[in-house]
Amino acid sequence: LSLYDNYRLRGPRIADKASDWETVDKEIIAKLTEAAGKGGQIRIVSNTILSPSTKATIDKFKAKYPTTQHIQYDQVSYYGMMKANEESFGSMFLPSYDFSKAKIIVSLGADFLGTWLSPIEFTKQYAVNRKIDEDHREMSRHYQFESNMSLTGANADYRTAIRPSQEGLVAAQLYNLIAAKAGKPNLSTGIEQTNNLEKAAEDLWANKGTALVISCSNDKAVQVVVNAINDMLGNYGSTILPGAPVNFRQGNDEAMSAFIADAEGGKFDAVIFYNCNPVYDHPLGAKLGSALKNIPLTVSTGYTEDETGSSVTYKAPDHHYLESWNDFEPKKNLFSLSQPAITPIFKSRQAQESFMVWAGEKNVDYFDVVKENWKNWYYGKANAGMGFQAWWDKCLYDGVYELPSEDFKGSFAGDVAAAASTISSTYKPNNSGLELAVYESYGVGNGSQANNPLLQELPDPITKIVWDHPITISQADATALGFTNDGESN
Repeated sequence: LSLYDNYRLRGPRIADKASDWETVDKEIIAKLTEAAGKGGQIRIVSNTILSPSTKATIDKFKAKYPTTQHIQYDQVSYYGMMKANEESFGSMFLPSYDFSKAKIIVSLGADFLGTWLSPIEFTKQYAVNRKIDEDHREMSRHYQFESNMSLTGANADYRTAIRPSQEGLVAAQLYNLIAAKAGKPNLSTGIEQTNNLEKAAEDLWANKGTALVISCSNDKAVQVVVNAINDMLGNYGSTILPGAPVNFRQGNDEAMSAFIADAEGGKFDAVIFYNCNPVYDHPLGAKLGSALKNIPLTVSTGYTEDETGSSVTYKAPDHHYLESWNDFEPKKNLFSLSQPAITPIFKSRQAQESFMVWAGEKNVDYFDVVKENWKNWYYGKANAGMGFQAWWDKCLYDGVYELPSEDFKGSFAGDVAAAASTISSTYKPNNSGLELAVYESYGVGNGSQANNPLLQELPDPITKIVWDHPITISQADATALGFTNDGESN
């Protein structure tokens, strides 16, 4: 439906008026050249980019305009995990997980069957040890500690409701229970009693090396504690694979917040939004939308005039992905290719070609760029036993190309005591008031396709609600607040 979306831009626009690519390119290049000539700051903002060739194209743009910085952000952030891994292992990354090797799974709010990180992949892995037959007599055991009833929680063997304000303390207490068995000192914080936590710790310790502990928290301190638990259990290299990091969440919360603050301060001469809509989907989007009015050059490559597109001067619409060539690296050394399924419907232009035009590149056929990159980057490593064209044709036919995985040689070095101190000051064991837990919709997800009615009509697998934004509360709270079945309150 997004391909035939009636809101798609039919061609480039300047402000509210239709234009043509020659005019738009001439004006954008002139303003970029002026900005670079006086040392003005230029920014490219995008969501996570999986394409190596796209990043190489942006690098060429940055070489032409050296004051350019590229900022990536994600609507649903995993930055806390990456920062925790940087502290724990020396580099920012998100590991792969293998639920098929996990006999005991403990999830602290991570809805890994629904929305967390890579649910399609995890669901297939999870199912391996959840089926019992003549040849497979043992089933994995799954503990879920969460605030909202999730799809994952509904499938758990033991589900425990916790408050959002307790999440860090539950992680710390689980650490303490495992540390006691490992002969390591306890943390200075935790929660006294949580149903099923001691049982979970017993099962984890009895299945060292075939266990898995995960958390959805975007708090670095919590993730450091979770890393320490998995390290004590010997899960790295077994159920957690840091040697095969995933690339589909590269957003930097700190860089994005600093960008918006600097935009408000009028520190930029040019900002290009590459297929993203932060005015809509970033918490500080309203501030950014106001700040864009004072930036001399603002460009959006989105193929619809969304909230961000409506706030910029130049609209340079990208092709739809079904009209485009591209490559991807969702996991390290795992590559894939996409090919156009249809000739471009409107007078759009692939955004990568726009970057090349604005950078003064002569070869602006992105297909040729991707093909040449694969020849220079991967063909020599393939030992293909065939010429490049035959190898390239085979890659297109297969759709994927894989290089050997690399061993991970890091060891845990996180500051657990400092993490415990942060948790102690942030999370509270008791709170008599109501708390709000915001969760990601199963159908609409991060909201980038929220105008697709088929996604809106997908029933929530737990509540069965469609076309709505419900608040779910317990029957006891509903009665106390005076809510009735007709939606009105007394």
